[in-house]
This record gives sequence, structure tokens and C-alpha cells, in this order.
Amino acid sequence: MTGLFDFWQYAFMQRAYLAGLVVAVLCPTIGIYLVLRRLSLIGEMFAHVSLAGVALGIFAGVYPLATALGISLGAAAALESLRRTYRVFTDLAIAIIISAGLSLAVVLIGLSRAFNIDLHAYLFGSVIAISARDLWLVAAVGLLVLGFALLFRKELFFIAFDEEAARSSGVAVDLVNLLFMAATALTISVSMRVVGILLVSSLITVPVAAALQVGRSFRSTALLAYVFAVLSVLCGLFVSYHANLAPGGSIVLTAVALFVLAAGYRKIFSRGGRLFAKGHLS
Repeated sequence: MTGLFDFWQYAFMQRAYLAGLVVAVLCPTIGIYLVLRRLSLIGEMFAHVSLAGVALGIFAGVYPLATALGISLGAAAALESLRRTYRVFTDLAIAIIISAGLSLAVVLIGLSRAFNIDLHAYLFGSVIAISARDLWLVAAVGLLVLGFALLFRKELFFIAFDEEAARSSGVAVDLVNLLFMAATALTISVSMRVVGILLVSSLITVPVAAALQVGRSFRSTALLAYVFAVLSVLCGLFVSYHANLAPGGSIVLTAVALFVLAAGYRKIFSRGGRLFAKGHLS
């Protein structure tokens, strides 16, 4: 039993778990509002933009996570501008930025010949690649995003369920949306260090999707999303270390397995409830 948990003596695993726990809290905090507003594709958009930021950092010889954060914040501002221009076609604004981000990433990767071990770690996540600097940045962004979510929780809730009613009630919808997109960009940019660019949007949405299967209110759904995300990260990193697998894949597969269990539980529970009601009424 001791051998299963001896990885905790290694500093890189301590950093990976600490960063993973912060990410596990951040992703549902942002993800529940994205899912309720049917904006799940925004996660994919910021992932592609973050890839361009990482490629720019490698090309310029600077800290890739910093350039990813900068470009993602710029994309958040661009998205809100395009969303106001194409209010009816929000998906069009997302598609435009995805195209721009992915094409910029391809060009920069080609120019810098950056398809190496560093880029691989950003694409798929790596427990040994999380440095002390990464951990401090993840923690700082985590405090910033959680502070925003706590401060604007009423506005975010109102906008998620009825944006037009929130606007007519005097809520500064455009400002809150801009700040929310910035918080989403920051969350995805730092989360990719743990999960990887290719899978980071999955950790934003899958735990929330699992929680929606069994949650009976907004509060219970949010709490369950945190539980599922934390379990996904803890179990995924554990499996990743012992099986020598990419942490991003292990974490997201764990999240998907939890979703399947939650969906199965809901199906069985609802069927049992119907059978009980039928027997009680007959």
C-alpha cells in the first residue's frame, strides 16, 4: 500500500497535484456558466488560441504560459466585440477566432520548428513539466478567477438563465460578459499546463455534464461538479504516474467515466422512481 503513494515524496508530483487541485476548482467554476449558456465551444476556442500563445512564446524565446495568457485575454476582448456585432450568430464569432488562433499556431510552429518536447508537454500535459513558477502562476490566476466568480455570482447566475432580463433589470451585462470571458481565458490558459491544450475544454464541461445528471438544483449541481472535477484530477494523476500515461488523457477519461456512471445512476434512479410511483398508484 505504501508503494502506491510513495510518489508524494517527489517535488514534481507535489506541484502537479497542487496545480491540479486548483484547476479542478477553477474549471467547474467557469464551466457551469458556459454549459448553462450553451457556450461550451468557447473552451475549444480558447484552447486553440492558447496553442498560438504557446507557439509564440517558444518562437520568441519567452515564457510560453505568459504569452498564452496575453493572447487569450486579447481573444476574450475580440470575442465580446464580435458577439455584440453578431448577436444572433454567436457561434460565428467563436468560429472566426478558432480559425485565427489555429492558423496563427500552425504558422508560428512552422517558423520556430517548435514541435518538440516542450510543445508536446503543453499539448498533452505533463506532471514533470510543472515548475514552481507554473504553480505560482496557477495559484495567482486561481485566486483572481475565484474572486471574480464570488464577487459577481448573482450577476453571472442571472445572465446564465436570462440575459435579456438581466440587461433590462440594470445589470451591466456587457461588462460582466467581458470579465467572464477574461476569466475563462485565464482558466483555460493555466489549466492546459495540467491537462494539455487538446483536452482542457473537456475538463471545463464534462464534470459539469456529469453533475447535471444527478444535481437537483443549481447549488447541488455546482457542488457535484467540483467533486467530479477533483476526483478526475486526483485519480487521473494517480493513474498517469503509475501507468506512465499522459495526465491529460487520464484525467479526462476519468471524468468521462464519472459522467457515464452519473448518467447510468440517473437512468436507474428515474426508472426506479417511475416503477415506485406506478406501484404506489395501482
